[in-house]
Formats: sequence, structure tokens, C-alpha cells
Amino acid sequence: MEHLQTGYPQPGPDYLKPTAFFDYDNPAVRKFAEDAAAGASGAVEKAVKLYYAVRDKIRYDPYHIVLERRYFSASQVLADKAAFCLPKAALLVAAARCVGIPTAIGTADVRNHLCTERLLRVMGGRNLFIHHGYAVMYLGGKWVKAAPAFNIELCDRFEVTPTEFDGTSHALFQEFDKRGRKHMEYVAEHGVWSDFPFDRIDRDFRTYYPASFHDDLAREKALRDGGAAPKFEDEKPLIA
Repeated sequence: MEHLQTGYPQPGPDYLKPTAFFDYDNPAVRKFAEDAAAGASGAVEKAVKLYYAVRDKIRYDPYHIVLERRYFSASQVLADKAAFCLPKAALLVAAARCVGIPTAIGTADVRNHLCTERLLRVMGGRNLFIHHGYAVMYLGGKWVKAAPAFNIELCDRFEVTPTEFDGTSHALFQEFDKRGRKHMEYVAEHGVWSDFPFDRIDRDFRTYYPASFHDDLAREKALRDGGAAPKFEDEKPLIA
């Protein structure tokens, strides 16, 4: 697996092939990619259609974190229909590669200024999200970042400006929300990988986060202590 801490790779075969995580050799992933990109005339248009399919058809859920390899595969994301940023990015990588677009995965640490009370509890009071994931696609002779994490329903409820993608410019989280409140701040970049860096993610999550963030039983207790809410988007964001 190739990892570049800075800069971008050459768009070679390692950024087009299926892997255990970017498993577009799975029939469900291939069908998702082909259906989403149907009717597109070129790579940029395909990338845009794939981005919105992943962004809005897979619900963002920060309580759906399990540190097992299979939960970070594109096929599992499709089966679950809900995921947090890293698995959603993995699905976009797989789908883009499926239609012939060289694609890497990148991560960055971000500070979320509009967290919720329950999510803060689950995260042990932290509002720094380590290894926020996004896809990095080679389009029009350059690498373009696209973060498909927050679905449109969540953005509407939290009054967050949706992250839009045109296939030519980076599509990353906005610094401010619709009301001018601080939203997302990029703190540190970790570079890009040719395959999903599970071992790095697993180690860093277990080191940084409390068990309530990545262990099912501990998280369920923390969520119960925080009161009932059917979905993450039913919670109220706090202003940090």
C-alpha cells in the first residue's frame, strides 16, 4: 500500500484496482456505481453523479462505528445504508474506480464546532475528529478531494451548508454554517493512501477515543445515558 504524507501520487494501476475495502468486484457495489453513473458522458460527470449518490443515499451516522475490517468495505456500507465519514469515503473510492477513475483515500483531523451533546459524551468530551475521510479522484489531469459524509437531510436539520462537488474543485467541509456559526476546521492532514489504512485507523482510534466511541456495549450505555433520539439528525447541535 502506498502512502504519501504530502502531495499526490501518480495515477497508476494501484489507484484503479479493487481491494478488500474498495471491493467493486462485489456485484452490489458494481451495480451501485454503474447505476449512479448512468447517462454521464465523461469522467467528471461520472464523478459528480457518484459523489451525490454516496452523499445522499447513505445516511451519515457517527454512532455506527465498529473497528472491524469488514465494516469499512464498500459492500458493507451499501448493506448497512448508514456509515460515518471513512466508510462513506471508501464507497466513493470503490465506485469511482469501478467506472475507471483513479482514486485514493485521504484523511484529516477536523474540529467540529457544531457537535451534539450526546456525540460529545460518546467521544469523551472531545470535538476533534481524527482521520476524517474523503476520496481523492484524478480528474482532468489533477487530483480533487471530495468528502461525501453529510447527507442532505442532516445538513438541512443542522442548518449546515451542504458540501457540493463539481468535479473540478475540492469539495470539503465549510468553515461556517448557514447562520455564520463556526462549523468545521481542518487541523491536520495525514495524506493519501492507495488502499484503506485500517491498521492506522484502528490504532489511532483506540489510542485517542474512549471505548464509548468504538465499542458497541460502551457506546450503547453512553447513548442511553444521553437520552433517546431515533437518529443522529434528530439531535440538536451545540455551538462550541
